[in-house]
Amino acid sequence: MTSKLAPKTVLRNYFHAKDENRPHLMREAFSETAVLRMQVQTENITFPAVSHGLEAITDVLVRQFGTRYENVYSFYLKRPYTHAPKFSCHWLVGMSEKKSGNVRVGCGRYDWSFGHNPRGLATQLGISIAVMQVLPPQQFKPVFDWLATLSYPWTSASKLATHAPDIELLLPVLQYLQVGEVPLPAPQ
Repeated sequence: MTSKLAPKTVLRNYFHAKDENRPHLMREAFSETAVLRMQVQTENITFPAVSHGLEAITDVLVRQFGTRYENVYSFYLKRPYTHAPKFSCHWLVGMSEKKSGNVRVGCGRYDWSFGHNPRGLATQLGISIAVMQVLPPQQFKPVFDWLATLSYPWTSASKLATHAPDIELLLPVLQYLQVGEVPLPAPQ
């Protein structure tokens, strides 16, 4: 009999699958009947609103994602409790586009459910993408130097802000992660 995985292990498995383009690892994160719900609040990235089942989720979050992006660094801004049935936290991702070399830095919220399954795998994941900034290829080095200094896969908003490069396009991401909402544009 296989032992039940802790949520921390499931979350780490998901990032290893997605960030490292290893579809086979998704079996260590999601149940066969899991459901993915995406709420995209930016025009800079698209995903289907709902995906049903492990294979569909793997296709969206690993295979298709991996055809467009590389150098992916993802971070959770909170650690899950041991064997909690639900877990929510903010996240940050940095990556580069394979075709253009543009750098993308985004953030939002994860809402995980682990349901009743013997392995403790995720049965539902809600991903909210609040901000996705597109930076020119010239920003690759400062952005990835910053991301490489962070603890993977868990860090904090204060560490992100402390070590972030002084790039104006990163401000919406950093502001969201500090206050947990998308900043409104200044009145004109």
